[in-house]
Amino acid sequence: MTGVQATNDGVVRSLAGWGRTAPTTARVLAPDQVDGVIAAVRGRTRRGVLARGLGRSYGDAAQNAGGLVLDLRRLDTVHSVDPDTRMVDVDAGVSLDALMRQLLPLGLFVPVTPGTRQVTVGGAIAADIHGKNHHVAGSFGNHVESLDLLCADGTVRTVGPGQDPELFWATIGGMGLTGIVLRARIRMSAVETAYCVVDTERADNLDDLMTRLAADDDRYTYSVAWFDTTTTGARMGRAVLTRGWSATRDQLPQRLRRAPFAFDAKELVSAPPVVPNGLLNRFSITAFNELWFRKAPRERRGEVQSIAQFFHPLDAVRDWNRVYGSRGFLQYQFVVPFGAEETLRQCVERLCASPYVSFLNVLKRFGAGNPAPLSFPTPGWTLAVDIPVADGLGRLLDELDDQVAGAGGRLYLAKDSRLSPAMVRRMYPRLDEWLAVRRAVDPDGVFTSDLSRRLML
Repeated sequence: MTGVQATNDGVVRSLAGWGRTAPTTARVLAPDQVDGVIAAVRGRTRRGVLARGLGRSYGDAAQNAGGLVLDLRRLDTVHSVDPDTRMVDVDAGVSLDALMRQLLPLGLFVPVTPGTRQVTVGGAIAADIHGKNHHVAGSFGNHVESLDLLCADGTVRTVGPGQDPELFWATIGGMGLTGIVLRARIRMSAVETAYCVVDTERADNLDDLMTRLAADDDRYTYSVAWFDTTTTGARMGRAVLTRGWSATRDQLPQRLRRAPFAFDAKELVSAPPVVPNGLLNRFSITAFNELWFRKAPRERRGEVQSIAQFFHPLDAVRDWNRVYGSRGFLQYQFVVPFGAEETLRQCVERLCASPYVSFLNVLKRFGAGNPAPLSFPTPGWTLAVDIPVADGLGRLLDELDDQVAGAGGRLYLAKDSRLSPAMVRRMYPRLDEWLAVRRAVDPDGVFTSDLSRRLML
């Protein structure tokens, strides 16, 4: 958040997503009690209301130009933890980082974590986040037993898979547009340690990578591959594949067994506040990709890594998004169904042959989706690339959009900053079903965002 201007009822701030591409200004309130959130919604403004957490959606999903944004980070109480049932009852403003620090000593871990711990529970629900274990555990919403939802009329409803399921599943992945999640009850995963056992291997190219993933991914709880977008021909998509499980205490080296739940994840460095545009260019990114591939072992089995090392390496760098310069970057993430491997290959070929180079590139396999109409994951291959904003990039991504939609795939709304309403309809065939629930619960459009206006949601 930048450009702060105080008012009598909050502050006016310039807000942007993690990609820093399209900042807009809104009035921001940060209530520390549920009553304050309810009062703000009942006092609605002409430009609507939106909840915001830690601002890690990449595009404009957590912005509301000219309207009211409720910063919920002060609603951060963990109300109860039951180690026997693995159930926790938490406020929406609690971060995954805080949950890990409190729950790991009890032998509990979050059921799903993305590539950062700096996500609130409310944001995890609104975006229905996924992680390296989607192929076996699904997305975050699969593990939510119930939630308290503040609706547009100022009432609070408790909803869940068995209680008002239509509204519940419309809220899971609904990008904060069905109401404000105030509190949630979530089932955690049981673990014996705060470590993972990791297998690492290198793949020579994209076909080799996909073959390895398809052959034995189901043996692993967690699986992800970094791949190179600066190589072409026989080396196109060369990759480093890392997969693993939660470590048991007996699998730890002796020196770690004395404190198996030690979790001391720290920010080691901070990106400078101002980074010159163009620092991440074809030369620097190609050099980085070469180094990253070469430093990985050809094959290594059974390495013990900490949770922070395995899941969240970028969290060690505060404000790492600044390295892309003032123009920012786009994270382009799509999924195409199994059987559409040729489309995936064509998209990678197009990216590799383009003048736009990506610093961070990830390929994973998704398992079964859930009943949420706007949930992103569906069985298939999901690819994500981080691309610095540059002239003409939109034309390339429009081409990729068309290929993805034509194969029955979709883009992730939590990463998006540029899709069109027509393309969203092609990609999300259950959109009208979701819209019907949204209009029933919020007929006046109280909950709104820059994303919802852009996509006509």
